[in-house]
Amino acid sequence: MTKYRKKPVVIDAFKWTGGPDQTEDPQWIIERIKMGQVSFANGLMYIKTLEGIMEAKPGDYIIRGVKGEIYPCKPDIFEATYESVAK
Repeated sequence: MTKYRKKPVVIDAFKWTGGPDQTEDPQWIIERIKMGQVSFANGLMYIKTLEGIMEAKPGDYIIRGVKGEIYPCKPDIFEATYESVAK
């Protein structure tokens, strides 16, 4: 079996708090909310993806991938996989 390493890719992401302390949302998530791709119910965020509807809980990261796709990621996975880059 061959081993593979993930290519270094820069993504956009933010940590969703799910509450009033979320002072700024990136424009790309606001656009997806307006398009109906993202919705909210019972304190959760629901994101329509190619794999179906994915659920995000407060504290999860919301990622915009290299092709503009968006999806949630649990904090432990996000922090093990990504690191901040200078703008």
